[in-house]
Parts: sequence; C-alpha cells; structure tokens
Amino acid sequence: MAPVTWRLTYRRVLGEQVRRARRYLNEVATVGPSDRYASEFFHFGEGAALLAPQGVIYNERYLSIGAGTLIGPNVCVSAGISPEQVMLKAPVVRFGDRCVIGRGSHFVGHWSIELGDEIQTGPYVYVTDQNHSYDDPDMPIGWQTPKEAAVSIGSGSWLGAHVVILPGTHLGAHTVVAAGAVVRGEFPDHVVLGGVPARVLRHYVKGRGWRDGAPE
Repeated sequence: MAPVTWRLTYRRVLGEQVRRARRYLNEVATVGPSDRYASEFFHFGEGAALLAPQGVIYNERYLSIGAGTLIGPNVCVSAGISPEQVMLKAPVVRFGDRCVIGRGSHFVGHWSIELGDEIQTGPYVYVTDQNHSYDDPDMPIGWQTPKEAAVSIGSGSWLGAHVVILPGTHLGAHTVVAAGAVVRGEFPDHVVLGGVPARVLRHYVKGRGWRDGAPE
C-alpha cells in the first residue's frame, strides 16, 4: 500500500473511532433525573436532561428544571456570582416543563428568571436579570452596584438565535422573538418582536389573524 493511501486509510479509521467515542462519552455524560448530580438542583423533573458537554452550571440548589425539558450542549446556567453564594430566594432560575434550550445559551440569574412551559430557543440566547449601572460618571462601571429586575418568558414562546433578554423583560405567552433581537420591556401575548432595541413587528387579533405593527 502506498504511503499516502495508508495514511488516508489510517486517518479514516481513527477518525471513525474518535467520533464513536465522542458520541458514547456524550451519552454517558448527559444528566438525567436518576443521576446523583440531579439531586443537587432545586428541582430536576422527570424526563429532563442536561445534554453533554455541559456548560458552566453552578449554585444548582437555586436552579429548577421542569419535566421533559432539554438543556442543550454548552448551555451555561448560574445563580449569583459564585458557586457558594447564598441567594435570597429559590429557585432563582426556573425552566418550565417541556422546554428546549439551544446550544451555547446563557441564563445568568441573580434575582428571578422564570420560563414558562414549552418554550424553545435557538442557539446562543442570553438571558439575565442583572445589568451594570453607570450612575456615577467618575467610578469605573465594573465597580458600581449592578441593578436587578425580574425576567419572565411566557409559555409557548420561541426565541431565535442570539436573542438577548435584558433585566425587567416580561414576555407574554406565544411570543416570537426574531434572531439577534435585544429585548427589554413588557409585551403582551401573541406578538412577534424584532430589532435592536426590540419592538412589536406583528400581533395577533382573535378572529382576524396576524396584523402588522403593535396592537392599538
């Protein structure tokens, strides 16, 4: 066998074995409700799963995952700024039942992030209930006391890839958020949001269907 042909054959066989091993390791490392690690969470519902490889997850005792919810690979979920921080309430971050959270998303909770049931997100969504303040123009922003405001996302909603949800946001049920939108504020049920900052692009009128713009 010629050297080049031998190297290609070796690479193909080795690559197949590596891919098989990676799939196996990801299956083994996926966390379900019967795993010991699941007992560290405030709640870990039946049929829920943290798919591998997991992102950074800490202060699990303040995190709640509903039944049938799938947390995708490399998703980061945290409560507070350090793994041992004692929070004022529990849970701080709550995923409802039957949610699907896209790869690489971040949920950074300090006070309250509430997701309803059957919410789905694209990859790399960022949700936080805390932001930096800049009230003192002479003090570095990173040293100033951050501000917190609860976040809630209504059941049945869809958040596209790279959506950012800022503190104080409350989305109604069955809300669609277009990819790349930066959202802050309160919005009713059955609307489509998009843009930076996000605004209502469409809304649903019972008996008439979808209409452009915000409801009157």
